[in-house]
Amino acid sequence: AHLLFDPDGMLLIPTGDGGPAGDPQKRAQNPESLLGKLLRLDVDHGGPYRAVRSARAGTPRPEIWATGLRNPWRIWVDPPTRLLYIADVGQNAWEEIDVMPLDRELVNYGWNLMEGDPSYRDDDCRRDSLALPAAEYPHAEGCSITGGSVYRGSRVPALAGRYLFTDYCTGWLRSFRYENGRALEKREYRVDKLSSPTSFGVDSEGEVYVLSHGGNIF
Repeated sequence: AHLLFDPDGMLLIPTGDGGPAGDPQKRAQNPESLLGKLLRLDVDHGGPYRAVRSARAGTPRPEIWATGLRNPWRIWVDPPTRLLYIADVGQNAWEEIDVMPLDRELVNYGWNLMEGDPSYRDDDCRRDSLALPAAEYPHAEGCSITGGSVYRGSRVPALAGRYLFTDYCTGWLRSFRYENGRALEKREYRVDKLSSPTSFGVDSEGEVYVLSHGGNIF
């Protein structure tokens, strides 16, 4: 799991669907289940917390901020733009990155109706109520996305404002710039020693660190 406080001091908790392959119990689309969701909580008030969303009839549980996630492996909120980035690990075919304004609640990211942009369960699934990924890649290029962060440091000016991410199996490093609802200027960087990357970190000056399963920090 990856816990993150957003710029408003709310705690974001992404959860996987928690079930067998394909989410046969449809937890990610179940409005009463906290699995396959993004939760947003005020942990400074209430006992032990207060849900940010108000409870309204006909809507998911108030803890739920977004639905339709499979296995979100790292999220990020970029403070200057207030954009939320979610890297969601796919099932058998596609890895995806979802980008949405943080303040937009109850976005449905599609799983298990969709895996990436293609339909997963039904070729005729209605997409008008689902958020399509900002970026995706097939399993021919990797197997498990590791989401990163938007670069706001100063040591590498060429990366300013670009979202960085990697893949556990291939170890490449990629980036894009998100503008006007689209992932633009996609880049790939070959990093020879980046083996089995599992996570990212950001220091107080905005510089980015990548952690590998082997115990190295780059």
